[in-house]
Amino acid sequence: MNNRFLSASASSRQTRGRNNQRISANTVRRCLSTSGLYARHPYTGPIMTQHHGYQRTLLAQEHAPWDHIQWQSVVFSDESRFCIFHADGRVWRSGERYQANCVREHDR
Repeated sequence: MNNRFLSASASSRQTRGRNNQRISANTVRRCLSTSGLYARHPYTGPIMTQHHGYQRTLLAQEHAPWDHIQWQSVVFSDESRFCIFHADGRVWRSGERYQANCVREHDR
């Protein structure tokens, strides 16, 4: 599936059945369900590049040996969130929550 954010209705409009006949959105949902794909809200996470992932891994490895006392000196703070991009909807997936094509990225 190329665009996992495409709704069943939109997919039914783009897909033709046998003899070039239109198919219903229910047929799309039934076929996806039969294939083990279900409509779920996507994991929403920050925009991540390969470099970001590398930097996060380095940070985790650097702080892995810290004990409880060292972590007490760290302050975690929430920051204001500003939505620039907004998309409601679900993604068709089957146990692939964190795969790149199943993540809705957001920018703060």
